[in-house]
Amino acid sequence: MNNGDKILNRIKSDCDESIRKIETEAQESCEKILNEAKIQADKISAEIQENAKDKIAQIHASSKSRAELEIRNLLLQKRRSEIDKTVNKVLDYLINLDSKKYFDVIYALASKLKGKQGEILLNGKDIKRLPDDFEQKLKNSGINATVSKTPVDICGGFILRCGDIEENMEFTAIIAANRDRIDDLINRELFAE
Repeated sequence: MNNGDKILNRIKSDCDESIRKIETEAQESCEKILNEAKIQADKISAEIQENAKDKIAQIHASSKSRAELEIRNLLLQKRRSEIDKTVNKVLDYLINLDSKKYFDVIYALASKLKGKQGEILLNGKDIKRLPDDFEQKLKNSGINATVSKTPVDICGGFILRCGDIEENMEFTAIIAANRDRIDDLINRELFAE
């Protein structure tokens, strides 16, 4: 081998050594970058997983709360419906009492207006079934009133007209005025826990 070949072999050997060194450094650098990327990916993955767990817990709690609220609202609607049915049955019961019991209720309502006087307004059904001694029994209950022959549009009970003032003793008005107390009573009776 001549000197030129030796120089070329030496250059080639030095180049091969430099290439191996660059490849080793590149391989080590790639492994380092990949390891750092894996560490970062694992860290990000753990954060995502933790955030997902928190989000799932929030969604679950929110869904549970909404479901409980919906159940509570449905129960309240059902209670309201049952209370309304009961109030309507009470009103129906009052309206359909036999004449004696019905007018006993009227006299009891009249006694709440003691000392008043005026004109009693009744519906057409009640005017037709008035007892003969109705006005006397009203006086005995504490009010001095005459019966209007003109029927009014009420379901039951009466209105006492005292000049420009009217005392509304219609069953639906009495129920409406006392609705909260009636609802509480029915609620205790129907839904006592």
